[in-house]
Amino acid sequence: MINKHSLRARRPLVLVALSLVACAAAETALTARSAQPGEAAAAAETIVDLQPFRQVVSNRIESAGGIHGTATLINLNPQINAWYLLKVRWPDGGESSYDLENPRPRSQKLVLDSNYLTGIELVEDSARRPCNLFAAGPNGPLEQARKSPVPYVSLCDGRLFLRNPVKGHFTRLEAEAEFVRNNLWGGEKVTVILHHFLEDTHRETAQLHAAGEETGAAMGVATEDAPLPALIDATYANRVLTPTGLGLTLEGVHGAVRPGAWYAASGNPGVYVSLIEPQLIDATILQSHKATVNALDSVEASSLCYLVAFDLDRFDLGYSLGTEHPSVEWSEHIQPQMRDPRLAGPDGIGTIAPLVSTGLISPQSAPMTVATFAGGFKRMHGAFKYGQLATVNHGSHYGFAVDGVIFSKLQPGLATLYVLEDGSVQMKTWDVQDDHLLGRIRYARQNGVPLVEFDARSQSTVPGPLVNQWGPGNWSGSEDMKLRTLRAGIALQWHAQKRFLIYAVFSDATPSAMARVFQAYRCRYGMHLDMNALEHSYFALYRRSGSQLFVDYLIEGMSEVDKTTSGATVPRFLGYPDNRDFFFVMRRSQ
Repeated sequence: MINKHSLRARRPLVLVALSLVACAAAETALTARSAQPGEAAAAAETIVDLQPFRQVVSNRIESAGGIHGTATLINLNPQINAWYLLKVRWPDGGESSYDLENPRPRSQKLVLDSNYLTGIELVEDSARRPCNLFAAGPNGPLEQARKSPVPYVSLCDGRLFLRNPVKGHFTRLEAEAEFVRNNLWGGEKVTVILHHFLEDTHRETAQLHAAGEETGAAMGVATEDAPLPALIDATYANRVLTPTGLGLTLEGVHGAVRPGAWYAASGNPGVYVSLIEPQLIDATILQSHKATVNALDSVEASSLCYLVAFDLDRFDLGYSLGTEHPSVEWSEHIQPQMRDPRLAGPDGIGTIAPLVSTGLISPQSAPMTVATFAGGFKRMHGAFKYGQLATVNHGSHYGFAVDGVIFSKLQPGLATLYVLEDGSVQMKTWDVQDDHLLGRIRYARQNGVPLVEFDARSQSTVPGPLVNQWGPGNWSGSEDMKLRTLRAGIALQWHAQKRFLIYAVFSDATPSAMARVFQAYRCRYGMHLDMNALEHSYFALYRRSGSQLFVDYLIEGMSEVDKTTSGATVPRFLGYPDNRDFFFVMRRSQ
């Protein structure tokens, strides 16, 4: 039987742990320039300075009442063309900044109007649409939009959005952990104790049964349109698992599933689901690369892993920051000598202001979104204290970028998932030579070092070189946490001419078990995401019927993270802002 634990069930553990201790440009008329990549090499003073490809245009503006001012429009990455910053200065006040999102980055550009009055024009092909933002002067539509309490305000008939700062939701566990870290002496050590209390809390197992008509086990999808199944030991070829903790409905499945096989998710063509326990993996894999992968103990070997695969011919991937995390200041996890006291953070900045992160999917992307899942480590644990990576690049803080905007520089040696401007999803260990891609990257997230990578010589999936090196791999974010726990990971798999993005939740595992599972599924690359709690490994899949939205969860207990209104589920990231970063999967338009 499955050993299930809801979020509520572990609250006493939180209280026990807590009780053991008594968180730009010159204003020249219609002139434009693009910053050179070398300009970002010096320590940045603001997030704008960190953008090596930014394009800056300034112009005089005039209100209908004859008040003159100056507007500066900054396209933060013209090749991506999604994120703009508008700075406006009127004679009777200081400079105001407005964070603008272009919902049509492939076809629409923003320009300052040469006639002064309109302010901004939206250029699409040969059409130029006026966007009257300045005619009313300092108290015009921009300022009115900024006073709105909502995170996205529509401007110019929905052709432009203003981002507003909002407070992101914290779960109770997150709020408790933040309070301990920020307010109690030795707070980080207390959270380590808390994590030890949570060890094995979410572990799920299932009894193995012989396949037969009475089990109702479907064979799974085994075509070139589906992902490659896992390589299973022949001993278990005729065995099945009963996934009573699974929150997703599978096509044609009324009972047990075959371990390692893929099943179509109901109501979402191109989405597949698989379950496995590491002990069922082909013995050849479990016995391979013993120098870099630890032997699995009986607990993690028999703990369930849930996987979801997305056909990248059908879906696009996006990434967004939370309202709070990951932040851009120094990580407290690095060696003291790696910190430059003259800088607010490893890239020079300690805040993303004047840019705004809403912790919410934009109105443009929301209708196409079919799934969301939690991102990686917070900045606090997103850097290295031990090993080679701890001694270079200020401790090798994990980098990330959104809509072409670099929030934290991508560091060499780190596992990196990135999406180019053409929508292609890639994963690799970042190298200095890869910096030539920066202008083309729309989304990027680094999180530690690889769990698995593809070995061209043997044409096979092999574990990353630091899988069993706890400190150098930064697998837990705390110096003494060599423990099994709930963990999430992401990987890429190729099958025939198709590519699949795989998100996996390991109910109780070390990085060694994660690597073995990704090896079994023959993934080309795999990396760790977050860990320790269901809210940190959250995955929701959406089904739509007319105006109705149905939310399914990879693991049933994840539902407790979301809110309800009048009996209807309001999912995080899609329905309300969240403090944590996240990925979102969008169905590609035909």
